[in-house]
Amino acid sequence: MSDKENSGIPDDESREMTDTQAAELEAARTEIAQLKDQLLRKAAEFENFKRRTREEKDLLMKYGAEGVILDLLPVIDDFERSLSSGKEHPDFEATYKGVEIIYGKLVRILENRGLRPIDAVGKPFDVDYHDALLQIPSAEVEPGTVLDVAEKGYMLYEKVIRHAKVTVSRESDATSMETDR
Repeated sequence: MSDKENSGIPDDESREMTDTQAAELEAARTEIAQLKDQLLRKAAEFENFKRRTREEKDLLMKYGAEGVILDLLPVIDDFERSLSSGKEHPDFEATYKGVEIIYGKLVRILENRGLRPIDAVGKPFDVDYHDALLQIPSAEVEPGTVLDVAEKGYMLYEKVIRHAKVTVSRESDATSMETDR
């Protein structure tokens, strides 16, 4: 063995390796610092994105009905004019016609916004569109047919927003007695 090996002092080759390793270590540390900085920036950008999205959603929720309300304001004005006219003129025919016109305007506005009534009378009972209030025996129509609507149901586009409250036919007592015989 040589004196250099025994002394524990690295020779030139070992020293070069150590210098190479030190350079690689320094490059890795620099890259780690850059990646850490990039990660912190991305995390901050994501937090800002979440905050902006939340604020936009809050504004949408707050002012989302603005279009509908703006469309309904003329209807409110018409109601107010009709009511003040009703006070001044006891002619109920004119008041009725005014209210009828206002009703038509309101219905058109809501239909333009996707609202439509559920057609129920004479149709088969369907739990997806109707709520049955009561059943009445009837020999004139098939059992399970909607006879009357107590409260109109409505759909907003393809979604039921209020079920129609209906009266439904069932077998008449005379028909069920004949079948039992």
